[in-house]
Amino acid sequence: MTYIIDRRLNGKNKSAVNRQRFLHRYRKHIKEAVAEAINQRSITDVDNGSDITIPRRDISEPIFHHGQGGADTRVFPGNKEFITGDEIQRPGGGGGGGAGQGQASNSGEGVDEFTFHINRDEFLEFIFEDLELPNLVKKHLKDTQAFERRMAGFTSHGTPEKLHVVRTLKSAYSRRIALSGNDRRQLRELRAAKEQILQHPPITPALRQRLEEIEEEIEALKANIKRLPFLDDIDLRYRNMVKVPMPSSKAVMFCIMDVSGSMTRETKDIAKRFFMLLFLFLQRNYKSVEVVFIRHHTRAKEVDEEEFFYSRETGGTIVSSALELCRDIQQARYSPADWNIYVAQASDGDNWDGDSATCRKLITEALLPVVQYFAYVEITTNPHQNLWHEYEQILAGYPDSFAMQRIETPSDIYPVFRELFRRKVS
Repeated sequence: MTYIIDRRLNGKNKSAVNRQRFLHRYRKHIKEAVAEAINQRSITDVDNGSDITIPRRDISEPIFHHGQGGADTRVFPGNKEFITGDEIQRPGGGGGGGAGQGQASNSGEGVDEFTFHINRDEFLEFIFEDLELPNLVKKHLKDTQAFERRMAGFTSHGTPEKLHVVRTLKSAYSRRIALSGNDRRQLRELRAAKEQILQHPPITPALRQRLEEIEEEIEALKANIKRLPFLDDIDLRYRNMVKVPMPSSKAVMFCIMDVSGSMTRETKDIAKRFFMLLFLFLQRNYKSVEVVFIRHHTRAKEVDEEEFFYSRETGGTIVSSALELCRDIQQARYSPADWNIYVAQASDGDNWDGDSATCRKLITEALLPVVQYFAYVEITTNPHQNLWHEYEQILAGYPDSFAMQRIETPSDIYPVFRELFRRKVS
């Protein structure tokens, strides 16, 4: 019988498989905790890991044990307090010598909740499970205007600056060996015959005559080999450069928010959480993501994140001013050839009556031709306003690049986001 003893040390990731099983088993609880965790962070600092707490009752395993009551007889060894025949009460209930701060009790039991940490990748995986960026493949494969030249083997024709010296010399050497192979074989045979004659004296006149003939043949073969050119045109090898489309790895997100008098602090907080999710989603797909904050009432201006969400400036509502500013910034700083452009607009839907048609025209003529996706969320519990009805016309004509949803309470944020970016089944 053979025994195999594995003495290899466990790696630092020895529990990785068990961890993945745990995350899969309690996915529902972790996703709820992750959705709650993003509410406490800023837009550009929301992609770190998080501490997740799961109630102990949800991770307890079913076990068989003795409950209270029933007949149970055990025999224990005696000590200084008990002797044979003494009866003691069965252990059970709460209390004991724990370190907690609660009051003692003669019934019940309690345990701490289970808390563990998930890293950044796990955090993002739970947030964006089964989601995708609309038109991402379309942009990368069809609308790419940037190219770069990459090496793609060698060719026999090209310009002098693309000449590959090493490959050319290898080709020339191979050609000379191939063309002179028969002469070199004969040369080796003649040299071997010459050595054999010289190693077996005496050398008779006939052998001397043969040696002279061998020398003449050797010199003739050497001359034939030397006639082969060291480098020929057919030996030249050039680097073959081809144009390869380069999808842009950069994205810009335009955050447009209505800050008129009807937008309360709670409404702005809901918008912030939605923008956080969108920023994270873009960051997961692109190496570089920029955020442009545009706030508007009767006029629009570009601001930083702090002013975007917490400035007290307010006024009437003209949504077209924000869309015009978005168009101007895009044309000045973000070319569609180099940037993947996304627009997210949050509003309570209220707008000046004569302005909603202008908004529809701006979106269809100026923004949708250059953006990857335009998402509009209406944050209100009131009936739909005229802006919503105008946007419904856009949705009917551009269902792939325009989307709109309604958010009434904070609990609607994540479901609405998933609806806007759900993976389409082809």
